[in-house]
Order: sequence, then C-alpha cells, then structure tokens
Amino acid sequence: MANDTSDLIDTLYEKDNSIQSEHISQQIIRKSPKAKYQIFDESEFTHGREVLGNLIVHGMIASGGTDIDWLIEHKGGFVILEFKGFHNDKINIAKGQMIAYEKLHEKLNQTTKCYLYVVGCDDIDFSNPDSTIWVFEMSQWRDGIIPKNTIDIYSEENKQNKYIVYREYMEEISVEKLRDLVDSHWNEFEKITL
Repeated sequence: MANDTSDLIDTLYEKDNSIQSEHISQQIIRKSPKAKYQIFDESEFTHGREVLGNLIVHGMIASGGTDIDWLIEHKGGFVILEFKGFHNDKINIAKGQMIAYEKLHEKLNQTTKCYLYVVGCDDIDFSNPDSTIWVFEMSQWRDGIIPKNTIDIYSEENKQNKYIVYREYMEEISVEKLRDLVDSHWNEFEKITL
C-alpha cells in the first residue's frame, strides 16, 4: 500500500510539473533588454547617409526624398513602421511620403497582408518597455478616422505641403505593446502559405 501511495503521489507530482512546464513554455519571455540589431560602425552608417545625400543636387528638377524607417517582411506579409517626433503635440508627414505609403499599403493588401503604422513619439528611450508612444495604422488614415489636416488648426501658418496629425487622434500605447503588436502580425504571417 505504501508503494501504491508513493507511486500515485509521484505520478500526480510529475503530471503537475509537466502542466506547469507546458504553461511556462507557452509564455513569451523577453530574455534580454538588448537590441536585436545594432549599428556596428556608426561612422560608416553616417558616411553612407552623407554619400546618399549628395545624390540630389542643386540644379536638378527632382527634389525631396524620404525613407522607410522600418520594413519587416515575413512569408510575404509586411509590417512597416514610420517614426515621427512630436512638436507641440503634433507630427508632420510630407504629403508625398503619405501618398506613397497609401499606395504601398493599398497594393500590398491586394495580394498579401500589410500593416503600416505611423508612430509618434517624444524624446523617449525605446529600451524601456513602459515608455509611451502614439500610433495609428494606415487603414485608419484611409478610412478617414485620422483627419487629413494640411492647415494647423492651432496656428496661423498657411497651408503647407504636409499633413499634420495631432496626438489626440492617435492611440497611446507602450513600447512593449508595439513589440507585441509586431510579433502578433509575425505570428499571423506564419499561417500564410506561399
């Protein structure tokens, strides 16, 4: 009888441990606050940007230019992030850049899945998961949820060749929530069959 009781206790204990282990393995644990990607040679990175800046010169008809801050592709799905700094509780987005993002978002969503987020931020530390940022997704822009202001309603400035988006129209989230959002899209793209 003592052996039967001992075997039963061992069996229950091992079963309980395996359930706990299974639960722990399903949780996503951020193992390191260290950035996944780093610029190894900052002077070379800066030099590359300066060289590229000399492509468009005075006397050319073409001007302007912008970049995509972060583009993630996984199994044919895309997450695009554009970061803008707040000035007086508003961000400015060049019209040409926004038109390009609208078209890119539209075309990619015709054949695959694309999420394009505009992220407004103050001078924050992205290594702090609790830092606050503000976001909107391109579908909100295209659906008119985000007003397409070209005149600053709080200023006497004339109409400019940019869109002005006020903080109050963006969703306030933490850096960690943005990380989770990007990871959720990555997991969604895992189901895409090529």
